[in-house]
Amino acid sequence: MRSDRIRTTGRDAAPRGRDVAAMARAGEEAARETGRFLMDHLHRDFSVALKGEINLVTEVDIAAEKLIVSRLTSAFPESVVLAEEMHSDAARGAVTWIIDPLDGTTNYAHRFPVFTVSIGLEVEGTIEWGIVYNPVLGEAFTARLGGGAFLNGAPICVSETDSLGAGLLVTGFPYDIRTSAANNLNYFRAFALRAQGIRRTGSASLDFCYVAAGRFDGYWELSLHPWDCAAGYLIVREAGGKVTDWHGNPGSVYDRECLATNGRIHEEMMAVLQETAGLNPGSR
Repeated sequence: MRSDRIRTTGRDAAPRGRDVAAMARAGEEAARETGRFLMDHLHRDFSVALKGEINLVTEVDIAAEKLIVSRLTSAFPESVVLAEEMHSDAARGAVTWIIDPLDGTTNYAHRFPVFTVSIGLEVEGTIEWGIVYNPVLGEAFTARLGGGAFLNGAPICVSETDSLGAGLLVTGFPYDIRTSAANNLNYFRAFALRAQGIRRTGSASLDFCYVAAGRFDGYWELSLHPWDCAAGYLIVREAGGKVTDWHGNPGSVYDRECLATNGRIHEEMMAVLQETAGLNPGSR
């Protein structure tokens, strides 16, 4: 659910630089702790429920969200939380944590070991810091606005692939794929005929990070939520990549559609998206 409302109160105040650094440290600690929690419970019995026809939620998602929210709001009581499971319609504050406690729930429910913890820190409407932590591989992708992007503390950058035909792409599909015409299948077909290959991880935040690290060259999707991409947008951009909507506008983590690339194949990918949308005007 999209939430563009920003709540401001007398006690809300944007943090100074040193406070963002402290919040980043706390955010990384919370992400790593939650990652350990997810790994501890991966092979245990846990309940699974449906939020939609194929959209799952587990008791682990909920417990992980409670863990992160408790850690961050206890340390920074002036901050507010926008998160997938229990805070999805929260009004944003001057300082907002944007959280996906378990990105890749379907993978997790099937014990397929591809999932992440994603946390973005928004200050006065700007994403200042983010982390995407993959506990299976022990990989922490982080970025600070203006400070670069990193994998476990080492700088990362996007690939140098300069043509779509040589590109390895990634995408995802919406949970209403069975009932909606806007199901991404037409775009998938178009790119499959033009790119070197396409993958699907089942974790949007990981897709952004793999673009940032040069493992993928481009990523498109059309049914995202802010917790899917708050950290990922920043990480790609700080790694030298480009993130826009499908028309080339800078875009926002509150937009539903996204194109993230190494920058070199951005125009080619955008042209395919626009051409395909023109052929199928009811598909978006």
